[in-house]
Amino acid sequence: MTDLTRLTIAEAREKLRGKEITATEITGAYLDAIDRANPALNAYIVVTHDKARDMAKASDARLAKGEGGSLEGIPLGIKDLFATEGIHTQACSHVLDGFRPRYESTVTANLWTDGAVMLGKLNMDEFAMGSSNETSYYGPVINPWHAEGSNKNLVPGGSSGGSAAAVSGFLCAGATATDTGGSIRQPAAFTGTVGIKPTYGRCSRWGIAAFASSLDQAGPIARDVRDAAILLKSMASVDVKDTTSVDRPVPDYEAAIGRSVRGMKVGIPKEYRVDGMPQEIEALWQKGIAWLKEAGAEIVDISLPHTKYALPAYYIVAPAEASSNLARYDGVRYGLRVPGKDIVDMYEKTRAAGFGNEVKRRIMIGTYVLSAGYYDAYYLQAQKVRTLIKRDFENVFAAGVDVILTPATPSAAFGIADEDMAADPVKMYLNDIFTVTVNMAGLPGIAVPAGLDAKGLPLGLQLIGRPFEEETLFQTAHVIEQAAGTFQPQKWW
Repeated sequence: MTDLTRLTIAEAREKLRGKEITATEITGAYLDAIDRANPALNAYIVVTHDKARDMAKASDARLAKGEGGSLEGIPLGIKDLFATEGIHTQACSHVLDGFRPRYESTVTANLWTDGAVMLGKLNMDEFAMGSSNETSYYGPVINPWHAEGSNKNLVPGGSSGGSAAAVSGFLCAGATATDTGGSIRQPAAFTGTVGIKPTYGRCSRWGIAAFASSLDQAGPIARDVRDAAILLKSMASVDVKDTTSVDRPVPDYEAAIGRSVRGMKVGIPKEYRVDGMPQEIEALWQKGIAWLKEAGAEIVDISLPHTKYALPAYYIVAPAEASSNLARYDGVRYGLRVPGKDIVDMYEKTRAAGFGNEVKRRIMIGTYVLSAGYYDAYYLQAQKVRTLIKRDFENVFAAGVDVILTPATPSAAFGIADEDMAADPVKMYLNDIFTVTVNMAGLPGIAVPAGLDAKGLPLGLQLIGRPFEEETLFQTAHVIEQAAGTFQPQKWW
């Protein structure tokens, strides 16, 4: 029998419905793979063996009756930012030590309703703050990819590094992830997987630990475009518990795959040609343009003039919202508590011990830009810039552009504990240079593998769409996927 962990979600779904395999068998295959590989990759921080087997058994019972949801029996990994009832949910932070919620996030509840099986909780940057998955309290995630001829460990990207590594390393059929400034698309690009950040409001944020509430959005990471479409269909919904979720029907995203892009207008923004961009990123971008042109799309040059302000504005808005959201972690009701001589001392000691350096850095930046005398100069100004960034996109789409093609990242994956990155946080922040505009404008964006660099490491292209036109992204990304092929790491773990 084929290795069950190598099946895509679409393939596994057919075999499960055709009774060629059982949910118990495929879940067992993934649990065995995790037990073997996780000590090397550190993608999972909790593996829910018993729960997974119980859920798989229940799926088999439904499948035997000819029932079952759209994800019946499909084993998934869940990013530790999503609340899972009675199961470790700590946003990979020490400050939430021992926290097990009594509620389920709306996104995961949707997946379980459709029959998915939970394998465990996935590692991530602490509170989703990071671009390399090195800020986790549980240690860094290791990318399943190695450069050719090297055994040096590489980062999987962040913050959804555990999700990307688990999908790329065949430790789950698909995974939930979240994206505040690129945290789905950048790790997908670094691991040769597909990741989509849907339009803001497409998926409920209820039950997801908040980083920056006006930017955060849940989405899937999967092995191919079709699997990402299948997962997003289940994850997306309106939710009365999240007033920012949008009440509009969720389309059958999978139906968009295979549609022609003939006559579609693809915009190429000149501002994404940044100084010092590696030649191979430019070459990859040109390849993507050629593929879409060959498929019948019309390529048009466009301008998004406020792009250069997106990263600095993002690093004011996101920390400001984080500073406010993370004020609730005080050691009083749940999580870590470090005793102090009075309540203020207890707050200070708990937060000092509970948060890692990157989270503290962002809380301090956020508190500073919101403080009296600086609010207008920084936060208010950043929100004005955000409006201009959004308007840039609106103007381009109003001129008839259907989708925008850009690189996903400025480079391939870099090394764990890279000295340049560790010494200069701004260099790490620059990893989000191509992705943050999408969050600032609330648009959908997808990263799709498009090739390998000179060292054999995966590189991705990004497609940006109109609000709630994820179907167009899946349609276009599938054309790139067909031209580029799919990529798998050489197993070393």
